[in-house]
Amino acid sequence: MSHHRTSRTDLSRYVAGMQKGSERYLARLITLVESESESVPGIMRLIFANLGRAVKIGITGPPGAGKSTVIERLTREARDRKRGVGIVCVDPTSPFTGGAILGDRIRMDRHYLDEGVYIRSMATRGRLGGIADATSSVSKLLDAFGKDLIFIETVGVGQTETDILSIADLTVVVLVPEAGDSVQAMKAGLLEIADIFVVNKADRPGADNLANELTAALHSREDKVGLDKPVLTVQAAHDVGMAELYEAIEKQVQSLRSSGIFKRRRVEQRRNEFIRIVETMVRSSLLSSVDEDAALRDFVGRVEQGIAEPYTAAGELLQNGSLIKALRGDG
Repeated sequence: MSHHRTSRTDLSRYVAGMQKGSERYLARLITLVESESESVPGIMRLIFANLGRAVKIGITGPPGAGKSTVIERLTREARDRKRGVGIVCVDPTSPFTGGAILGDRIRMDRHYLDEGVYIRSMATRGRLGGIADATSSVSKLLDAFGKDLIFIETVGVGQTETDILSIADLTVVVLVPEAGDSVQAMKAGLLEIADIFVVNKADRPGADNLANELTAALHSREDKVGLDKPVLTVQAAHDVGMAELYEAIEKQVQSLRSSGIFKRRRVEQRRNEFIRIVETMVRSSLLSSVDEDAALRDFVGRVEQGIAEPYTAAGELLQNGSLIKALRGDG
């Protein structure tokens, strides 16, 4: 974690500026969040009252499926309807620079001059295909900034695309006909996480077959939530089917709301985030306490030397209160 500290006064100024529409202050806050600055808890406290209005849409699928083009076209549809859009592109980290490989997405250039659109590329910092730890916080900043829709693009590699569920209200999975692994991808849990399937580049051979396969796979299983999951064929590069996809997203959001799933997802996300933060804080506190607390050091020493069995030692540590004392600094 970076030890860069920003004063409380500066944070308040940045947040107030951002909420008045300043992209400069928004960018500063995003940089603090991305660098895992010690200011993050303070930032999250300041924006907490203004969260929950934006709808977060995850766009995932294998590399080369055309997700950026899909988002670019959906953004145009949203802007035609006067909706404010935030875009977070989560890229695998470049081994050379540590930055996001695809940088700022040349294809989305047309939206850079549009004040109603804010685009940010983020690196996954070594977590292949998954969600950067800061993505949730960046999405919250865009929500507090007043965006109506936030598109979160991730590269689906293996099972890690399920990370998108920890952030998104609705997930769109984009596949292409020639992706030989698309059926494998279906087995990797995509059928569960997707709310909408999109077969992009539908002018290529095999598009209808893939769409039919997906439809059959969806109908052959009991959908536990009872939500109808549409399968759409589009040609994002040629702007074919994109208005229909945008309408399908809007309709699916309404279905999620009216069925109570939307609210349930958010409740679960908040709970999981809370537990994740507690785990991180306890781990960090525990590691720093080992050096300073004699009782804790004794437990660790006995485990290290093979005298104590780890599960037994951990159970004793929790039962006798040594851990709580150490974390509070009472030792």
